[in-house]
Amino acid sequence: MVATGDLHWSTEQPNPASLDLDTRSTVDIVETLLSADASVAAAVAAVGPEIAAAADLVVETLTRGGTVHYVGSGTSGRMGVLDAVELLPTFNVDDSQVRAHLAGGLEAMTLAVEGAEDDALAGETIAHEAGTRDLIVGLTASGRTPFVRGALAKATSREIPTVLVSTNPAAPLTALARIAILPDTGPEVLTGSTRLKAATAQKMVLNALSTAAMVRLGKAYSNLMIDMIPTNEKLRTRSVGILQQASGVSEDRARAALDEAEGSVRVALVSLLAGVNATTAGEALARHRPNPDRDRDPSGIRSAVRELGRTLG
Repeated sequence: MVATGDLHWSTEQPNPASLDLDTRSTVDIVETLLSADASVAAAVAAVGPEIAAAADLVVETLTRGGTVHYVGSGTSGRMGVLDAVELLPTFNVDDSQVRAHLAGGLEAMTLAVEGAEDDALAGETIAHEAGTRDLIVGLTASGRTPFVRGALAKATSREIPTVLVSTNPAAPLTALARIAILPDTGPEVLTGSTRLKAATAQKMVLNALSTAAMVRLGKAYSNLMIDMIPTNEKLRTRSVGILQQASGVSEDRARAALDEAEGSVRVALVSLLAGVNATTAGEALARHRPNPDRDRDPSGIRSAVRELGRTLG
């Protein structure tokens, strides 16, 4: 049994393991879905080198002052929106640096916008308005969506770098991508429902892509978030915990340092590690700004502390 018509790629094919899905109990259905999901991590891991190459391209783009544009429709586009909006509280990266473009506009996050994914001209417009230092990342499970094709084609014609994220190993849009990330997730348990394995894979790819890029851009110290914005009590408490874990000080001292640094985890951390006030810590950090090319210290934290006369273990 195979799919007919133009829907010939792998995610549109029937899954032999679920042909009798509607006859199964709830427990069996859930087990089938979760068993299928268990294969996604391996599919994404198989394209690790391509994700790393794309992360380096993101680093290059942001270092030279460009903007990363996620372009997608439906579930794929929503994965891009989710990743982009989370970068602000996590890494203090706003939409001037990473911006998501969802076919049909932001209202398509909650409502289907008919025909939006077929609007190639709307995709072209995004790339037409992009800067020459920008990067276009196309998100499409099928690897053929016209909205994404329009963006990638226009970007290519303008010599703007492009990345494609698709769960179709034979994605037609690969030819328009400098880097193609194509995890092979295979047929869905519910035929053609790419909100399942395909979406999970795309979320994993974007998680790895953006996080790796942000770490390389110096937005982490050890495995801790040092550019997060403590916009609520939970995040403020997390910021204090980060300072405690990184410096070994008490909660009260960490809170005091964070207050003196006016909420900057980065400044408070150098202050605690070097035993100086926030002003001195900030001045040292200004001389050691984040740099992905700085060996073993992209954040500049270690270099600032070393300049202030302390050595980190």
